[in-house]
Amino acid sequence: MTDRGSYDAVSPLDGRYARYTEGLVPYVSERALMRARVRVEVEYLIALANLDETPLSISEPQRRQLRGLYENFDSEDATLVKQLETEGYGEYEATNHDVKAVEYFIRERLSDDLDVAEWLHFALTSEDVNNLAYRLLLKPAVESVLRPQLATVRDELTAMAREYRDCSMLARTHGQPATPTTFGKEMAVYASRLGRQMGRLSEATESLSGKLAGASGTYAAHRAAYPDVDWRSFAREFVTGLGLEHEPLTTQVNPSDDLATLFDALRGVNNVLLDLDVDMWLYVSDRYLGQQTVAGETGSSTMPHKVNPIDFENSEGNLSKANADLSFLGEYLTRSRLQRDLSDSTVKRTIGAAFGHCLIGYEKTETGLGKVVPNEQVMQDDLAANPAVIGEAVQTILRREGHDDAYEQVKAHTRGETVTMDDFHDLFDSLSVPEAVREELYDLTPAAYTGFASELVDDIPDQN
Repeated sequence: MTDRGSYDAVSPLDGRYARYTEGLVPYVSERALMRARVRVEVEYLIALANLDETPLSISEPQRRQLRGLYENFDSEDATLVKQLETEGYGEYEATNHDVKAVEYFIRERLSDDLDVAEWLHFALTSEDVNNLAYRLLLKPAVESVLRPQLATVRDELTAMAREYRDCSMLARTHGQPATPTTFGKEMAVYASRLGRQMGRLSEATESLSGKLAGASGTYAAHRAAYPDVDWRSFAREFVTGLGLEHEPLTTQVNPSDDLATLFDALRGVNNVLLDLDVDMWLYVSDRYLGQQTVAGETGSSTMPHKVNPIDFENSEGNLSKANADLSFLGEYLTRSRLQRDLSDSTVKRTIGAAFGHCLIGYEKTETGLGKVVPNEQVMQDDLAANPAVIGEAVQTILRREGHDDAYEQVKAHTRGETVTMDDFHDLFDSLSVPEAVREELYDLTPAAYTGFASELVDDIPDQN
C-alpha cells in the first residue's frame, strides 16, 4: 500500500485539521488504545501475583520490565500488535481479534526468565480489558486536553467581561431593541455559564467507572479457578487502583451510563459555546465588534474588502458535528442485546472523532475571541438612535409615583413609533409629577440605563 499523507486522509481530523487535534493523539488514537490495553493486561497480571492463593510470582525487576511494555510502547510495538491481528507473526496465526493480539504481543515481549504466559488474560473477557482501557484514555483526554482549552476560552471571556464592563450597548430581545446592557456583562454571562458546565464535565470525568467481572458479569471463571478468593473485592480494588470507580453490576459489557453522562456534559459545554459563537457572529454583523485583519488572509475570493467571522463559523460547525456524534454515542453505547453484542465495538472507535471536533471548536472560539474588539462608537450611536428603550424606566418610575396608567401612557407614545428624546421630554413636561421626579426622568438616557450591568461582572464565579 502506498504511503498516505495528510492530504489523503479520509477524515479532516487527520488531514486539514491535524494540527489542531494533535494533542488528542496520545489518548484517542489506535496506538493509544493498544497501549492502554497492554497496561490493563500487565497490571492485572501483577495483581494476580499479589494474591496469596495463586502460585504466580513476579519479582520487582520483572514488574518493572512488564510495566515498561506499556510505559515505553512505541510505533514499532503498535505495528507488531497490528501484525499479530491481521497477518500473524512467528508461531501465531492472524488473530482477527485486537485484544487477543495484545495478549500475544505481551507473550512475545516477555523475557526468558518470566514464565507467565498462561496467566495472561486469566479468566477475563475482552470487554474487561476494553472498558477499562477506554476509560483510562478518555479521562486524561478530557482532563489534559479538552478542559485546559476550555479554561483558556473561559479566561478570555472573563478578561473581556472585566475590560468592557462599562461598555454600554443596546440589548436585543426577540431581535428588537431592548433594555441596554454592557458588552462586558454579556461576556460575563458566558464565562459563568461555561464555568458551570465545566464543573459538570469534571464531575462526569471523575465518575467514570469500570468493570472486571468476566464473560457474563458473574466472576464465574474466576470463582471456578479459585473459589476461596474474594474476587468481588479484588475487582473493586483493581479498578479503583486504576483511578476509576468500580461498577459491580454488569452484563459482559460495562453499561456505559457513565460515558453517556460524560458525553452529555460535553454537549452542555458545547451548547454554551454554540450560543456564544452565534451571538459573536451577530455582533460582528451589526458592527458592534470589529475584527483584526491578518496579513495575507483572504476574506472572499471575489470581494477584497471582506473580513469574515470564520473562526466563530468554524467553531459552530465543528461543535454542531460534535454534539450530533456525542448524542449518538450516548444513546447507542448504553444499549446491548441481552448480555453482549459487538456493535458497540466499532462505535466506540469514533469517540476520538467526537472529541476532535470538540477540540477544534474550542480552539476556533478562542481564536475568534482574540480577533474581535468592541466598536464602542457604533454601540453608542445605536443607543442614541433608539431612545424608546428608556420607556421601561419611565413607566416604572411613574408607577412608583402612583400613575396606574403609566404603562399605557408610555406605550401610546412609543410602540411602533419613531421616538426621539424630545418626544420623551414633551411627555415629561405634560406629566403631573413633582419637579424632582421630572428631573429624574430628564436624566434618563439609553447609554446610562444599564442597571447593575457593570457590577454584575464581579459575580463571575471563581474557577479552579
